[in-house]
Amino acid sequence: MAEDSGCGGNCSGCSKDGCEKRDLHEKLHRLSSVKKVIAVVSGKGGVGKSMVTSLLASKIHKDGYNTAILDADITGPSIPTAYGLEGEKAEAGTLTNEEGKQEDFLKAVKSKNGVQIMSMNFLLPNATDPVIWRGPVISGAVRQFWTDVVWENVDFMLVDCPPGTGDVPLTVFQSIPIDGIIVVASPQQLVRVIVEKAVNMANMMNVPILGLVENMSYVKCPDCGKEMRIFGENNIDGIAKDFGIKVLSRIPIEQNMSVAVDNGEIETLDVPYVNEAAEAVESLIKKV
Repeated sequence: MAEDSGCGGNCSGCSKDGCEKRDLHEKLHRLSSVKKVIAVVSGKGGVGKSMVTSLLASKIHKDGYNTAILDADITGPSIPTAYGLEGEKAEAGTLTNEEGKQEDFLKAVKSKNGVQIMSMNFLLPNATDPVIWRGPVISGAVRQFWTDVVWENVDFMLVDCPPGTGDVPLTVFQSIPIDGIIVVASPQQLVRVIVEKAVNMANMMNVPILGLVENMSYVKCPDCGKEMRIFGENNIDGIAKDFGIKVLSRIPIEQNMSVAVDNGEIETLDVPYVNEAAEAVESLIKKV
């Protein structure tokens, strides 16, 4: 990569002459196999991105695909809780490589239904231990989740990214061959700014956007069935149209979903709201 003050580090999408364009993607562990990788992102926190990731992974797995979750939210992992895997530890192993040297690796933890998961909580002595690391160390851990973990015959890997457009999302986009992203947003007034940040980052990194998921979209009255938008009327359709992307799902606030996540039983849910989003992900293989 040539010295250029205007360089954003996205060699794959750069059209400038004189640069040494390089593939910055890290290699998978030689025992791993991952066909397609989808990043689940948001321009801000608190929109339920991890829940959306878990719901999607569970749905895609139920549809007959081998599914995995790489939990890139190193300092605030919540995927293990949703799957009831608190207290689980990643199993370590050692093998001899072709050069005769010892090579360490980790095995992904499997959920009850077989979703493969790697999260920082599987490596901590206690799940409540804080991860007080600076950005470069956190980014290195994310890369190792891709390179040093054995992922077994995965059709779809979902990467649960931390919010924003900082070190870790950038590491995910540059180090892992992302086939598409799903942007998660909520109905608050700032939704346009949130979506625009995520969309602009995806475009700068030359990664296709599969669509938008609006979480906490509404609450349905249990008596009359009326949908109440407690965050006010949104403009998600207009925003999607402006950016040329689809709204894949509108997920309401439902007590059963919150209870299932808290109890580690997200795989027991049958949530039709994510069906179209799951179809959008699954089409990446169906179209091949």
